[in-house]
Amino acid sequence: MSSSKQESFPKSKRSEVMSRIRSRGNKDTEIALAKLFRRQRITGWRRHLEIRGRARSPLRAVARTTGAHGVTRPTFRVRPDFVFPKSRLAVFVDGCFWHGCPRHATKPKNNRAFWRRKFSRNKARDLFVNRELRKLGWRVIRIWECSLQRRPMNCLRRIRQAIAVEVTQRRTEARRLRAFAGAERAAAKARFEQELLGAA
Repeated sequence: MSSSKQESFPKSKRSEVMSRIRSRGNKDTEIALAKLFRRQRITGWRRHLEIRGRARSPLRAVARTTGAHGVTRPTFRVRPDFVFPKSRLAVFVDGCFWHGCPRHATKPKNNRAFWRRKFSRNKARDLFVNRELRKLGWRVIRIWECSLQRRPMNCLRRIRQAIAVEVTQRRTEARRLRAFAGAERAAAKARFEQELLGAA
C-alpha cells in the first residue's frame, strides 16, 4: 500500500484498512509464489510449516516453555511462508512495505515515530529469525515482493539452486558413509582372518 493511499484516508478509516491487511495468503507474495511453484512443477514444499527449537538469544516474540524440572526455557518458533523439509530450506516472501524494501518501501508521512519503530522491529525480527534458523541447520531465502513480480524466474532459480546444493551434499554424505562402512567391513574381515590364522 502506497503512502499516498494511506494519507487519503482519515485516521479511523486508515486504521480499518490497515487491520485488513493479511499477514498470510497475500496474493502479491505467497499465493503468487505458490502458483509459480505449481506452474514450474516444483514439489516438496509446504506452506506455514512450524519450525521450532531452543532459542539462542532473547526476544519478546519468542514463546517460553517449562522443562521437565520446572526450568523455563526460551523456545524459538516460526512458520516460514514455504518450507522444503527434506532440503531444510525456509523461504520467506517479504512485502516491500512491511519489511522495508531498500528500493520500493514507502514511509507514511503521519505518525512517523510510530512507523519508524514498527519497521525497525520488523527488520530486527527478520534478522533474528534468519539467525536462529541457520543455527538450527536450516538455510533461509528471502524474496522481495517486487523481485517476485518483476523477475519471478530469477527468484525460482535461487530456490532451485539451494535445493540442488542440498541434494549434492546428501549424495556426497551418502557416498562418504558407504565408503566408511566398506572400510570398516574390510578391516573387520582382516581382523577375523588374522584371528583364524592365529588359532590355527
